[in-house]
Amino acid sequence: MSTLVTVEHLAKSFGDHQVLQDISFGAEAGTVTCIIGPSGSGKTTLLRSLNALEIPDRGIVTIGDCTVDFATITPGPRGRLPKAQRELLAALRAKSGMVYQSHNLFPHKTALENVIEGPVVVQGEAVAEATVRGRELLERVGLSAHADKYPFQLSGGQQQRVGIARALAGRPSVVLFDEPTSALDPELVGDVLGVMKSLAAEGWTMIVVTHELRFAQQVADQVLFIDGGLVVESGPPSEVIANPQHPRTQAFLTRLLEPI
Repeated sequence: MSTLVTVEHLAKSFGDHQVLQDISFGAEAGTVTCIIGPSGSGKTTLLRSLNALEIPDRGIVTIGDCTVDFATITPGPRGRLPKAQRELLAALRAKSGMVYQSHNLFPHKTALENVIEGPVVVQGEAVAEATVRGRELLERVGLSAHADKYPFQLSGGQQQRVGIARALAGRPSVVLFDEPTSALDPELVGDVLGVMKSLAAEGWTMIVVTHELRFAQQVADQVLFIDGGLVVESGPPSEVIANPQHPRTQAFLTRLLEPI
């Protein structure tokens, strides 16, 4: 396998608060990377930085043949990025599909319309072609019978599966998941994780921010434990989750696994 995603010395601050201090890691094509850590540790900011939804202060992100050195991304006098930089960020975003914590579906569009929005509007794909593929993707996530329903007519788990289909519609190199089950009722979590497990089995490259330790143990090729904007510990789940070496990782997992 070859390295598909490379992150080098990523840093990001919001005012005086440094969320990411110095993050570096790599992910090989066809593998699943799970990111765990306490609230406020920088997990979501890291994920959003990979497709430039957040612009890091410095650091380099490479996905496939697209590399962005964020130290060179500098707004012009009116706060607008130069055209070449906007195009570079757009090229990076095109390499990934994002599945959000709270679905982020367009409420006035059907499930199918949500799925084909990106390919048609952003990528210029013909509506007929995008529709055929959109229906295939909804079938892929078990929602072929719900293509014409609006988000308010779907359960939270169904909405999240529409979100997964939408992320896949752009044919991304890597799929980014930001706590995809944290907003769901417990009985709906299994359906979403089932889709994610099948995607992993099919060889999709996935980077997943999650608190689902069992999923990480079963599916992840590597786990990153992040705290204080740093990668404190990384490795296969058999090491990081089952046999953590760093005291911060041990303390976090102990709290997470404590009986209620």
